[in-house]
Amino acid sequence: MRIKPLLSVVLLLLLVVALPAASWAEPGQQHPFPPNQKPTPEDEDRIKIEKEMAKKANQQRQEQLKRDTEKLLKLAAELKQYVDKTNENVLSLEVLKKAEEIEKLAHSVKEKMKGN
Repeated sequence: MRIKPLLSVVLLLLLVVALPAASWAEPGQQHPFPPNQKPTPEDEDRIKIEKEMAKKANQQRQEQLKRDTEKLLKLAAELKQYVDKTNENVLSLEVLKKAEEIEKLAHSVKEKMKGN
């Protein structure tokens, strides 16, 4: 069973979640107006609202990532307990189900980190 790599993945996810939500902002965002064109007050309001919405979305994603990685850690600990109870001749169905649950949650966390 590959418990050590799984725990490494969970720990890596916890480290990534500790990063501030601002680090997930789009890199290299450019101002929507050329330097010689002044935005109208309506444009400035729209830009401000869009930035606030993006910031709130990042904060919500950060909170969800924290919850999901806490659950990943809990599931990984449960998986380790199940594996510790088995031996080389016994493969528990519970172990397989727990590993699948971890895999699905880890995939979900990965997609959220990408911003999808």
